[in-house]
Amino acid sequence: MPGLDPNLVSHTLNIELGTKPVVQPRRNFHPEVEKQIKVEIEKLLAAGFIKPIKHPTWLANIVPVKKKTGVIRICTDYRDLKRACPKDEFPLPNMDILIDSTSGQGMLSFMDGFSGYNQIKMSLKDAEKTAFRTPYGNFYYTVMPFGLKNAGATYQRAMTAVFHDMMGKEVEDYVDDLVVKSKTRLGHHEVLRKVLERCRLYGLKMNPKKCAFGVSSGKFLGFQVHQRGIDVDPEKTRALKSLSPPKNPKELKSFMGRLSYIRRFIPGLAAMISTFTPLLKKGQPYIWSKECQEAYQQVQQLIARLPTMRAPTPGFPLKLYLAATNTAVGALLAQDSREGEESPIYYVSRQLKGAETSL
Repeated sequence: MPGLDPNLVSHTLNIELGTKPVVQPRRNFHPEVEKQIKVEIEKLLAAGFIKPIKHPTWLANIVPVKKKTGVIRICTDYRDLKRACPKDEFPLPNMDILIDSTSGQGMLSFMDGFSGYNQIKMSLKDAEKTAFRTPYGNFYYTVMPFGLKNAGATYQRAMTAVFHDMMGKEVEDYVDDLVVKSKTRLGHHEVLRKVLERCRLYGLKMNPKKCAFGVSSGKFLGFQVHQRGIDVDPEKTRALKSLSPPKNPKELKSFMGRLSYIRRFIPGLAAMISTFTPLLKKGQPYIWSKECQEAYQQVQQLIARLPTMRAPTPGFPLKLYLAATNTAVGALLAQDSREGEESPIYYVSRQLKGAETSL
C-alpha cells in the first residue's frame, strides 16, 4: 500500500513553540501479551509503517487493546503529544446533511478506506515525534497513526482534495466513509467507474471486506439509508433496548448521549428526559425515583417503534408543528411527499430553564 502522495496531503503536528518534549515511563506487559505485541510490530515493520529510532525526544507507551476476535491491536498513548498540538479547524461535514443527501437514491455503493489513516504519510519534520516504546525497541511512524490529534481533519482534507468536484453530487464522504450514489440504477455504473478511476489515480485504497456495490440500502454513519428514507440502525436500537436503568450519573450520561444521537427520530424527547436532569447536578443525590423509571420506560417504548424519516424534497412546502409544556418545547418539521402523504423530516425538542419557563 504505497499511500497518498505527500504533495497532496501529509499529517503535520504543528507543536506549539516552547513545548517541552515528554518521555513517558516504561510500562510492563504480561509475557503472553508481549508475544502478540511482537507479531504486530513485525507486521508494521514489514508494511513500512514504522521504523526503529535512536535517541527520541518524544516517547509514548503502547496500549494493547484486545479485539472481539481475541487479537491484540496496538494503540499508542499520545495524550502528551496531543496536548502540545493546536486544533486543526478544517471543517468536517454536517452529518445530518450527508445522511439526507444519501437517502432517496435509486442505487448506492458503500466504500471504506483500507487501514485508512495509514494511507497518509507523516510530515518528515514531525514523523520522529510519534516515537513509541515496546519491549522490543523504540519505533516511530512513517504514516499517520490512529490516536493523533487532528488525524480525522487531515483525512477529510485528503478526501476533499481527491473528490472535491464530486462531493454533494455523485459522492458523499465523512472521513473514511464514502458513499457513491445515483438517482437511477442505469447511471450508477458510470458514476462508480469515475470514482474508482479517481481512487486509482491518487492511489487511494479501499477495504473490500467493508464495501458494498450496487445496493438499494445500507448503513451510513449509524443510520440505515434507502430510497424510502432514513431509519436508525437496528443494532443501535437493540443495544438501547437491552440496557438496564442507569445506576449512577455516569451511566445516565452515557444513556442520554446515545439518545442524543437519534434525537431526530424521537418526538418530545426533551420533555421525557427532563425528569433525569436533576440527577446530573453536582451535589444532588442520585435517587432513581418512580417518575424516572416511568420516563425511562416511555423512552424505551418509543425506541421500539421509531419512525422512518425523509429528507426534504425541493419544490414542496415544509410544515412546522409546535408543542409546548411547562418544562419543554418541541417541533416537528414535515413535508408532503410526491405521493401526497405527509412525511416527517425532523423532530427537535428543548428543555426550558429559568426565565424561559415563565414564557
